[in-house]
Amino acid sequence: MSDLLSDEEISEKAPEGWEREGEEIVRTFEFDDYLEGVAFASEVGELAEEEFHHPEMRIGYKEVEVRFTNHEAGGITDADVEMAELVNDVR
Repeated sequence: MSDLLSDEEISEKAPEGWEREGEEIVRTFEFDDYLEGVAFASEVGELAEEEFHHPEMRIGYKEVEVRFTNHEAGGITDADVEMAELVNDVR
């Protein structure tokens, strides 16, 4: 199991555009249309399968919200931060 990050570590390590909400890091990505967001969510899903670390995603009309946490550890770990960085690279 991964070690939880401290509040300070989360503030320092959270990638650009990601914010902490409770025990998760969250970012909302905006798109020109719905299908562009769906395609992005699909790419993130494939990445999550490869890395075996899955986010919660909410697909809206022109946005996709992505949330990472480590349920086993009970909060935010380095794995969450690393996945957030990889998701930023997808966009």
